[in-house]
Amino acid sequence: MATIKDIAQRLGVAVSTVSKGLNGASDISAEMRQLVLDTAVEMGYASKKIRSNGNRKVCILIENMDYENIDQFGYEIVMGFKIYAARRNWEVSVIPSNLNMQTAEKYDTYMLKNGFCGAFLLGFSLHDDWIKQLNKTTVPTVLLDNYIAGNHHVGYVGTDSFEGISLSVKHLVELGHKKIAFLNGSKNSMVSEERLQAFLQSMTENGLTPDEKLMEYGYYVPDCAKYHVPGFLEHGATAIICASDLIASGVITELIKRGLRVPEDISVIGYDDLPIAKQLNPPLTTIRQDRVDLGRSAFLLLDGLVHNITISKLLLRAKFIKRGSTKEPTE
Repeated sequence: MATIKDIAQRLGVAVSTVSKGLNGASDISAEMRQLVLDTAVEMGYASKKIRSNGNRKVCILIENMDYENIDQFGYEIVMGFKIYAARRNWEVSVIPSNLNMQTAEKYDTYMLKNGFCGAFLLGFSLHDDWIKQLNKTTVPTVLLDNYIAGNHHVGYVGTDSFEGISLSVKHLVELGHKKIAFLNGSKNSMVSEERLQAFLQSMTENGLTPDEKLMEYGYYVPDCAKYHVPGFLEHGATAIICASDLIASGVITELIKRGLRVPEDISVIGYDDLPIAKQLNPPLTTIRQDRVDLGRSAFLLLDGLVHNITISKLLLRAKFIKRGSTKEPTE
């Protein structure tokens, strides 16, 4: 492992200059500090504080995900992580991320500069700069619903999408539905791709032929429903499986606007079991992700990676929650 002296020799500067750069001293230029940090990352340097077995400093980086109140998807995930971290006396910083932040600085440099020994990333897109950089990172990192192959420093936590979608399709088929639509989340998301493949596989396994006209990508927001529900109805859908409860809430609103009843005229299934699922009229049949357990699992996975236990994936079981938004199709 590289030392401060090794970095100084590489750059041709004093050891004290490297030390100042690594510790955020104000009496060297911003350019020199950045050069020191980038070189340290390149050479695989880790500070004594990061290497120590005492109290750990980690961060939860969040992009494109709401998490500030209990009704939002990310809230319980963050709480689950922090509960377990507190038991181990880990210091956790929750940091909103954006594209400007990622453009300004490389992921590994940001982590080293701020003294973080690991991170849990929520809501990132596969096309984000920092996600692309994870192929080569040496920082223990856990992703929610994203996967980086070939790097033993990076792990993935999530809920089994194949099990969740399969339970939804099976339920509708048992009720007698054959024209089943699927309204997915955003395209640039690993979990969206998984849920699409799960839908295709489950339809085939249940003796049904997936119809391209009944499958669409949207976004993980209610408003996307208005763009796709009309097409589903036009092509005879009797049930709509949604990739999230928020999407499902938009679908129900759009169906009601069109004078249709749920579930008498058309059945709707969500995914996540957010608090809103019970509050909808009718209450939403959905797939539960235990978000507190997702957060706890992310901590356990990150703890393993920090201690050089190379865990690749940690998947939780999905649970089918039957409520009032599904029934037999109208003859």
